[in-house]
Amino acid sequence: MFEVKAVKKITVTEQIMEQIAGLITSGQITPGEQLPNERDLAEKFQVTRGRVREALRALSLVGLITIKAGEGSFVNEQRVPLPVETITWMFHSEIHNLDEVYAARQLIETEVYLSAASLATIENHAYLQNILDSLRQAMNSIDPASFLDGLDNFDLYMGDISGNRIYAKLMQTVVYLRRETSLRLLHVPGAIESSLDMRTLLLKSIQAKDMKLVKESIKAHFRNSKRFYDTIISKS
Repeated sequence: MFEVKAVKKITVTEQIMEQIAGLITSGQITPGEQLPNERDLAEKFQVTRGRVREALRALSLVGLITIKAGEGSFVNEQRVPLPVETITWMFHSEIHNLDEVYAARQLIETEVYLSAASLATIENHAYLQNILDSLRQAMNSIDPASFLDGLDNFDLYMGDISGNRIYAKLMQTVVYLRRETSLRLLHVPGAIESSLDMRTLLLKSIQAKDMKLVKESIKAHFRNSKRFYDTIISKS
């Protein structure tokens, strides 16, 4: 007979979090707006100030609000990145599972790339091209960590222009989760050149507004990435 754990009931703190988060994500509370103070919120929710304080700290942890000492709590811009500590906390037991990280990368990055490709403007194309041009010019002198920063900027921007705020947050998460593995990949001979070529191919297909070609370039990107990925796995 298998064993199961009892399902936990949603806590008061979680209910407060859900309501405030819902008001923020729906736009009823706008970026930059200050939330009522703890006392007022406690009265509105008919709970203790301690419960409100816990909920606000949790919302701060996931990047929805910023708590400023002596001033109060303020709604973040939607593009404010998730704190690294938040991602580490959420995925602390999975972050070193290379197979799972790679599978998540392929799933999330593919959807973000496709969505961004369908919405990207000429200005977006130019910005992405500048990132790749800068990396290509510095390719022979740049260190892997700095090169990876450039690739991360490319992908984070793709998340920003995907038209989906959840996709943007997921891309932020993936960029951090893949960081350690990507650095190892870029130390494999030929990996830097290959990663740049693959994103160049992707951008060209986006500029051509050919979604079939975009899909093919994404598949080629991950086939190529898997080849270098298998190299570091075999050495682990």
